[in-house]
Amino acid sequence: MSLFSGLFAPAISTAQNSPKEYGPHWDGFGERYGMRLTGVATSNTMEAGLGAIWGEDPRYVRSDDGTFKHRVRHVFLLTFAARNREGELRPAYARYIAIPGSNFLSNTWRADSVSHSSDAWKRSGYGVLGKLAGNAWSEFWPDVKHKVFKK
Repeated sequence: MSLFSGLFAPAISTAQNSPKEYGPHWDGFGERYGMRLTGVATSNTMEAGLGAIWGEDPRYVRSDDGTFKHRVRHVFLLTFAARNREGELRPAYARYIAIPGSNFLSNTWRADSVSHSSDAWKRSGYGVLGKLAGNAWSEFWPDVKHKVFKK
């Protein structure tokens, strides 16, 4: 899912030719897609590694409560929390480190025009929003799919 959904941001950036160093062509799209892929892979590796050391489970588990309000709250909660080895919700410290950490680290291999601290913070914000969107997708898509396709 991440590989497919990751097509959109590089496509938009290619259409806008941002950053200009990559160019508005297929090669530029490939560089932008690869840049996104390396950032996501670095973030996920950092989160999984630190989470394993600290006993955090970064996986999203759907809510067992059927009310829409509770499920939306659950999506937000698990964006910022993770279960520990005992199954209790705790702050997702590994995620708090991995998202900005991977974005600042990726400044070392990004184009000069997008490798500043402000760019890393902006990408970190998008990373949190991406996690939130992924959680919402995991929570609600099975129900939508069931109602739309009625299998």
